[in-house]
Amino acid sequence: MKPLYFFIGFILMALSAEAQSFSDHYYKRKAQFEAEPDTQGEIIFLGNSITEGGDWRALFPNKNVVNRGISGDVTVGILNRLSEVTSSQPKKLFLLIGTNDLARGKTESYVVDHVASILQEIKSESGNTELFLQSILPVNPTVGDKFMGHKKNQELIVSVNSVLKDLSKRMNVKFIDLHKKFRNSKGELKARYTHDGLHLNENGYQKWKKVLKPYLK
Repeated sequence: MKPLYFFIGFILMALSAEAQSFSDHYYKRKAQFEAEPDTQGEIIFLGNSITEGGDWRALFPNKNVVNRGISGDVTVGILNRLSEVTSSQPKKLFLLIGTNDLARGKTESYVVDHVASILQEIKSESGNTELFLQSILPVNPTVGDKFMGHKKNQELIVSVNSVLKDLSKRMNVKFIDLHKKFRNSKGELKARYTHDGLHLNENGYQKWKKVLKPYLK
């Protein structure tokens, strides 16, 4: 039996999602996703702009990969569109979310609780989907002069990732530590993987592909 707090928490968060408005880009992408037919054996990449920016079909050409990233998305935005994600009963799902929540001033517990609700709903609606929770990527405040609201959260990101790792163990979800793979000796996003200190460049996506490749076999 699933803990009662998961159901109560999800209901409250879902109501919050319905009451919240999102960007025009969010609604355009959401409508686009809903118009696409479901296919068998989908491998879904779910997240924000960092996920949206990946050409996943080119990175994994022999897999039925689906990009469900939306620039600017947050955890409550993911909750608001999960029914489309789970409708295909995907084979695998890779989740990366949280950096935009932190940039908007949301707390560690807020992010972790919302991620828990996302994972719980996927488990409830698509029980055979193999779930992968990816850590929030590091940032680099020395590259570029934009997104300082994101790039001030270096230590907070590390703390949140630690709790997300524990959450994945409790929920029996595989955890992929992207932060460890992308950071330099100072804990910053390696400059060769980014053009602005937050988002990934082509080198960054090739690195991400290398990290994920064993999980897509």
